[in-house]
Amino acid sequence: MNRVWTKASAILLVVVSLMFNGTYALAASATSTYIVTFQQATLVSNDHVGNEWAIAAQVAGQSISEGNSVKVKSNGSIKLYAYAEEQDKIPDEGEATKNVKVSSVSAKGSTVKLRVTVTENRGRYSGHQAVWEFTYKIKKQ
Repeated sequence: MNRVWTKASAILLVVVSLMFNGTYALAASATSTYIVTFQQATLVSNDHVGNEWAIAAQVAGQSISEGNSVKVKSNGSIKLYAYAEEQDKIPDEGEATKNVKVSSVSAKGSTVKLRVTVTENRGRYSGHQAVWEFTYKIKKQ
């Protein structure tokens, strides 16, 4: 008799678990497609850091150049990445990341800005900073 109850309890536990997990999985799996455009990178300020720069941007791990767009499927968040490098013998660099929750993207689309600070690491201007602003537009397709 004990074995029967143990077996029945185990089966009931599995059924309830599957029901709960199945419901949760359906609610969490509403994946949508988003168009993410890397609009521009702007040098906002430069306090004697340098004049030659390289920039890079990524959306969900995909490299993207200014003015271009990528399609991203997500049900949670979209990862944005920005990188700026002052190019000389000893390069100075900075980077920023942001996970944008897709639930925060408005019906008309949302603009997201990342600020990247690059600090001079050598010479008489050591400690001075340059600031870049990367602008992304996210719109649900």
